Amino acid sequence: MHLHIKILGAKCSKCYKTVEIVRKVLEKNNIQAKVEKVENTDELIKYNTWLVPSIVINEEVVIKGIVPTEKQLLEIISIVISKRT
Repeated sequence: MHLHIKILGAKCSKCYKTVEIVRKVLEKNNIQAKVEKVENTDELIKYNTWLVPSIVINEEVVIKGIVPTEKQLLEIISIVISKRT
């Protein structure tokens, strides 16, 4: 299954930290995914969120307004993967 992960947010430290966490979790757990940092406000409107950072996995908003821990993010990714299999 292919994952497409978008991190929605501005040029802020929390958003950049979220990108780091996403990449770290994927690498540590050997999970393949396309990762995209999105700063376009039209995308925030599309996903109906103004809370940043937000994480979208395969077009579903899974996190709004928090920097997740590695554990939280891995649990969410595992749920998304299990729904698709």
